[in-house]
Amino acid sequence: MVAASMGNAAVVFALLVAAIWVVESEYIEYNTTQRIVPDKINVHLVPHSHDDVGWLKTVDQYYVGANNTIRVWCMCAERAGFCHILALGGKESQAFFQRWWRQQSKVMKIKVKELVNSGQLEFINGGMCMHDEATPHYIDLIDQTTLGHQFIKEEFGKVPRVGWQIDPFGHSAVQAYLLGAELGFDSLFFARIDYQDRAKRLKEKTLEVIWQGCRSLGSSSQIFTGIFPRHYDPPDGFTFEINDVSPPIQDDILLFDYNVQERVNDFVYAALAQANVTKTNHIMWTMGTDFRYQYANSWFRQMDKFIHYVNQDGRVNALYSTPSIYTDAKYAANEYWPLKVGDFFPYADHPNAYWTGYFTSRPGLKVYVRVMSSYYQAARQLEYFKGRDETGPNTDALADALAIAQHHDAVSGTERQHVASDYALRLSLGYEEAERLVASALASLLNQRLSSHRVNPVTRLQQAMHHSHSIITGSRRLWHVWPMFQSCPSAPNSPWCSLLQLGLDFCPLLNISYCPPSETTLVNGKSLVIVVYNPLAWKREDVIRIPISTTNVFVQDSDGKKIESQLLPLSNATLTMRKYYVKAYRGKAPGSNVLKYWFAFPVSVPPLGFSTYTVISSDQSNDSSTISKISSPEGSTNKSIQVGQGNLMLLYSADEGKLTHYVNSRTLVTASVEQSYSYYSGNDGTEKDPQASGAYVFRPNGSFPIESDNQLSFTVLHGPILDEVHQQLNPWVSQITRVFKEKEHAEIEFTVGPIPVDDGIGKEITTQFKTTMKTNKTFYTDSNGRDFIKRVRDFRQDWDLQVNQPIAGNYYPVNLGIYIQDSSVEFSVLVDRSVGGSSLEDGQMEVMIHRRLLHDDARGVGEVLNETVCIADKCEGLTIQGKLYLRIDNKGEGATWRRTVGQELYSPLLLAFTEQDGDNWLQFATSTFSGIDSSYSLPNNVALLTLQEFKNGKVLVRLAHLYEIGEDNNYSVMASVELKKLFPDKKINKVTEMSLSANQERAEMEKRKLNWKVEGSTEEPKVVRGGPVDPINLVVELAPMEIRTFFIDFNPLQTVSEAENHMANYRSIQ
Repeated sequence: MVAASMGNAAVVFALLVAAIWVVESEYIEYNTTQRIVPDKINVHLVPHSHDDVGWLKTVDQYYVGANNTIRVWCMCAERAGFCHILALGGKESQAFFQRWWRQQSKVMKIKVKELVNSGQLEFINGGMCMHDEATPHYIDLIDQTTLGHQFIKEEFGKVPRVGWQIDPFGHSAVQAYLLGAELGFDSLFFARIDYQDRAKRLKEKTLEVIWQGCRSLGSSSQIFTGIFPRHYDPPDGFTFEINDVSPPIQDDILLFDYNVQERVNDFVYAALAQANVTKTNHIMWTMGTDFRYQYANSWFRQMDKFIHYVNQDGRVNALYSTPSIYTDAKYAANEYWPLKVGDFFPYADHPNAYWTGYFTSRPGLKVYVRVMSSYYQAARQLEYFKGRDETGPNTDALADALAIAQHHDAVSGTERQHVASDYALRLSLGYEEAERLVASALASLLNQRLSSHRVNPVTRLQQAMHHSHSIITGSRRLWHVWPMFQSCPSAPNSPWCSLLQLGLDFCPLLNISYCPPSETTLVNGKSLVIVVYNPLAWKREDVIRIPISTTNVFVQDSDGKKIESQLLPLSNATLTMRKYYVKAYRGKAPGSNVLKYWFAFPVSVPPLGFSTYTVISSDQSNDSSTISKISSPEGSTNKSIQVGQGNLMLLYSADEGKLTHYVNSRTLVTASVEQSYSYYSGNDGTEKDPQASGAYVFRPNGSFPIESDNQLSFTVLHGPILDEVHQQLNPWVSQITRVFKEKEHAEIEFTVGPIPVDDGIGKEITTQFKTTMKTNKTFYTDSNGRDFIKRVRDFRQDWDLQVNQPIAGNYYPVNLGIYIQDSSVEFSVLVDRSVGGSSLEDGQMEVMIHRRLLHDDARGVGEVLNETVCIADKCEGLTIQGKLYLRIDNKGEGATWRRTVGQELYSPLLLAFTEQDGDNWLQFATSTFSGIDSSYSLPNNVALLTLQEFKNGKVLVRLAHLYEIGEDNNYSVMASVELKKLFPDKKINKVTEMSLSANQERAEMEKRKLNWKVEGSTEEPKVVRGGPVDPINLVVELAPMEIRTFFIDFNPLQTVSEAENHMANYRSIQ
């Protein structure tokens, strides 16, 4: 037996030696020529790496590890034939690519530009990040995309054609039409949709659709949308990172495991399987996934082999491709595509895994992003009024920080804690520079008026601008009056010089009742001047509140007229939060002054301008502000307590201190309303299904009311300007309800935290509003602060929903508001940041306002959502303070309030403070300023989204219609804006309408637009948009929901008045 075996082995060895002599190993040149074969299935191999702009590591920590990846991409692009830059350089965003680009030599930059110009390297998406679609505001989405698109245009002269939103956790209607079609994109691709939705679409071949995201703009703003049949990775067996387990093609016949035909068969079978769920003979394979191409050669070598051998086989055709090439192929097929309307929320990847928790996760970061966003808009306006200065402070750092913060693992709240802190730090540093700009701009605008010799305020401004122009020759929009400045050394105490040394202070911690400028005791005749800036382009009437330490003060307007004011004692919850968080943020507790009151008074501020008010110390009690009258239901014989001095009145039960009724005497609306708090117990994942509630996923395990521990603490403050109701439910939940005399909505300021978790249970806090309205399971939520979308409980428009999670599965993102309606009234709640919201019963609405959990939801972040704030070594759970705004209207009348107040909430008044001696301010400084014509204000249905000066001197202007078609009888109509009155002191040379991101002319974008065919399409009502801007009249028309973007060129040497004088002289000569 042994002898026989040895003999067989000798035979085998001899055969192997013979084979080696016959077959020689040789170099194989792989044919990867890019081609499309009409009568075959074409497999478009799209190389990509999805690299987050912060998630488990910060953006810079990722970049340091990703630098070589980008370099390899550029080297591989030439030999591979085609690569693409998915919103970044093989990576996910311009945030990474720009970091790399700044460090490259001229030689490398030339090489990259050659690849771009040849089409071998292509920019996709092009924003600074792959933004989230649930939690950002639409203005932030526009800004971050514009920032990336402008860079690509300036450096490469290219315009991205395709949207690539592969990882966000659900997809918004605003993404489809605003961040898609209105950018000039031809297509949009993503991966994540509900698992039930995907199953149906796979079966019906409807993964690729025409998405019409805006009811008002209809087919004029629709986009071809491709949903990947699985995730954004390749089919199983085709991932080739250096440590991946997919078998590579072994094509050296002299080596063991030769497998060319086996792997070609695998490829063909996978291609046929995908072709069976896709229309046309074109399919896309996304060749990559998270953080791939760290060793790009291993990917490209295998793709080269597959293209070579699959095309030799001939059953299907494989090619290197890009999303743009794939889009063109789909369009050329001349196919009809199904129509999709609405959005893709909520998203679930498992029966018990609805990704609706992140709508609320990290509420502190969410509101910080929102506040910084509004500050950025105001700062850009002031930067324009002052004149952009490349050598001084500007808004660039804040713009970059805000752009990165829109990432789908940033404002979403799904990153690790140190990454969230990094986002906040970047915002803080950007704010510091922008604050210096704002202070400089306001001081500049105030100082420039000193040359006007005290004439009518608005005229005075115009003359000051004109005068400065004439004396500072060649210095574009430099408003300082230098001759006056030069006299200061000889007369340092003059009023002129005191204003030159004007120091404006701001209060970024006003949200925790900390404002050193207003808390300082006014002594030695000093007064506190408050500059109130209005970033909206319509006149603003509002009430401002600042903390003060004394009762002996009153306020005057710029004409010296005393303004009615009110003092309101601070609640215990406010003082406790102030003390702890000031120390946590600043490293030391507030000063020795004992803060006692909020000081409230009404202000009136012109459009895009400011007004000034002076707070003066008084020794006479009859000059001082009114101190609120305090009352309590204890001992009262009344069954109800009335709150409100104007048209709106809220009724509370005297025995329980709970809200019972809402009454508006003007509109004759009376409704029963109850408010309560509760928490959902976060599922810990120890059941049969191990899914826990975490940063992404909301999986409740029971709902529990938050009742008062003992007798509910209930105090009412009455005053001439507003009434307040202070309620303390328990040590970690309290709220203040405000009813202003001149407003017809209620404001609820809640303070929640630290959420107790000593019982080992994570908690997700909600507040509910319950009415008797018959709402038929229907409610409405906004899409990124823009359109409102109809929601129906336990229902999906695109498939028959199997209800597994009746609470989490009915939660939707809320950025602006949520409302319900019945046959007679509509009840609206507006928010100050992104939250999750729903209507789980008829007549009821709820919003989730805070989350603290003890288990990870196994979606990759690998960290528990348990935010804490520490002083020294002592840490406690995060406390959140926020606001909700509620109003009940007659049916059909609520949109006006939602749209108007929604704009005011997004763009709050900006306050600046300075101390002055005596009455110098009133005697010498300006009182009011408006950047537009004194007789003009934008229509009530139009907002100025952007007023920004670019480096080239052009001014970017965006105007938005605020209403949808049919939303309001008065305002859902065509609106007009007069550019001459927006820029009354400028001579407009040229107005050019641009795409939304201002990287191409609108007319050229429309010419290149692909007109897709839609299944079952019928004649729809003609979509009306605003017409061309007449170069003489310069009037912009806006249709409902339309946003129009323009570059405006001004004559830098001529103002309107100069032009008019020139024409008058010309006529006199004639």
